[in-house]
Amino acid sequence: MEFKVLAVGDVVGGPGMDRIQRSLRYLKRKTQADFVIVNGENAAVVGLTPQQAEDIFDAGADVITLGNHSFSKREIVNYLEDTDRVLRPANYAPQAPGKGWAVYDTKAGPLAVIDLQGRVSMDYTPDNPFLEVERILKKLDTKLILVEIHAEATSEKLAMGYMLDGRVSAVWGTHTHVPTADNRILPKGTGYVTDLGMTGPRDSVLGIRPDLSIAKFRGDLTERYRWADGPTKMEAVVFTIDTATGLCINTERVDIADENSTHR
Repeated sequence: MEFKVLAVGDVVGGPGMDRIQRSLRYLKRKTQADFVIVNGENAAVVGLTPQQAEDIFDAGADVITLGNHSFSKREIVNYLEDTDRVLRPANYAPQAPGKGWAVYDTKAGPLAVIDLQGRVSMDYTPDNPFLEVERILKKLDTKLILVEIHAEATSEKLAMGYMLDGRVSAVWGTHTHVPTADNRILPKGTGYVTDLGMTGPRDSVLGIRPDLSIAKFRGDLTERYRWADGPTKMEAVVFTIDTATGLCINTERVDIADENSTHR
């Protein structure tokens, strides 16, 4: 039996939320995805609110993952304590609110999702994600396992993919907001992509107005970041998993933009 997972890149600001609400169910139907995971940690540009989480679920997501901005909106803290459908990185301190991994019932049986955060060039340095994922895997008794690593360094994401190759169904990266062209199946059968990309303003610097980013890099006096206006996009990858083995048999990048739609 085949089981399809749609993994959607970081949602950024109001334009990203609008795109998710307009297009996620369409893409889910088009790809015949059985399970949808969306990174939502930038839905409020920095952080996620409970209402935004509910809106993403209403749009068709099964699980929302977070990253280094997990707790930027304080109102999310109690929400995280009451749900296992929004995951913050599992390698945060054990007293951090919320959960870093969970097991969900699906038509293919139990499916585990693990959220991790990298440590290279990140503002906040959590516990070692490579050691933490080993501890989690020892607790799991399911063939279907998905791992997201929210990280800056491509080398850290690649290393995680190769370490888990053949042991989990898929590994993907988020955080850098730029889609990578390396979606593939690793030698031992794990689906992989270094970065899903982002969901939000197309003509932007990682979702932000270009002039604001240019000013920062020039050394000018800066102002508060604001999302860019104009056309939007949604970038994602579909992983097709063989439920008998728990390994990936196909990966496919599926991107949508206002001016056209690609499915390749």
